[in-house]
Amino acid sequence: MAVILSGNELSQRLTGEQTERVKALKAQWIYPGLAVVLVGEDPASQIYVRNKGIACEAIGIHSQTIRLPEDADQAQLEDTIQRLNEDKKISGILVQLPLPKGLDEDAALAKILPEKDVDGFHLINAGKLFTGQETVIPCTPKGILYMLKEAGIPLEGKEAVIVGRSNIVGKPAAMLLLGENCTVTLCHSRTRNLAEHTRRADILVAAIGKPRFITADMVKPGAAVMDVGINRVDGKVVGDVDYEPVSKVAGYITPVPGGIGKMTISMLMENTLEAACRQGR
Repeated sequence: MAVILSGNELSQRLTGEQTERVKALKAQWIYPGLAVVLVGEDPASQIYVRNKGIACEAIGIHSQTIRLPEDADQAQLEDTIQRLNEDKKISGILVQLPLPKGLDEDAALAKILPEKDVDGFHLINAGKLFTGQETVIPCTPKGILYMLKEAGIPLEGKEAVIVGRSNIVGKPAAMLLLGENCTVTLCHSRTRNLAEHTRRADILVAAIGKPRFITADMVKPGAAVMDVGINRVDGKVVGDVDYEPVSKVAGYITPVPGGIGKMTISMLMENTLEAACRQGR
């Protein structure tokens, strides 16, 4: 039976550590602040934004949510971002994705100052990650790596397979694991004979957005299975991994909920504190 890698436990510990760091920063007159821009009424996005606000409150940092209507245009969105760029009380800016149809996501993200980009999605930060430079790391991949290291799972020389090639998770996770000297395979919806790849994985990251997609026969015995998926099936939240059968094969596994999702929020707090330190305010 697999060891369960609990994001709940790790995030609780990090909350305590981050609370103390915030106190130390405030003693140096550095006051971290996070602004989240939410466009429209998407229910899932509203839940995510609320959770981010709760996390900020828990560690004692200033947060604000700017809500724009569903029919907001590109100029309104970019003007909002520019105001936050100029606001000295805000050290980190996050635009909640996905945006409503008709808005240019890439243009909006490019408008955020790279030093205030706590998601790590700005082209400058993404480029630095790709070239192995120190930069802002996207929160979910950062949380995956943090969990692997905290569990003491060896990385160097191991086979890592990522299912899903998004700019938010798949691609940056590949770069991070490559930086840890893993041999990385990045799979996607067009990959042929997917199970042949996944069965080789010592570390398997499931980020394809399909409920219970990774089945037990696709997993190498003893592998570390990191489930990024958040799907609703019959009113229940499930991951991209068929949890119960896979947990009998894997060596380590993250639950959904209570796994990587919790770590994503913790890493957002981490990125916000790091941004405040870089800006010295």
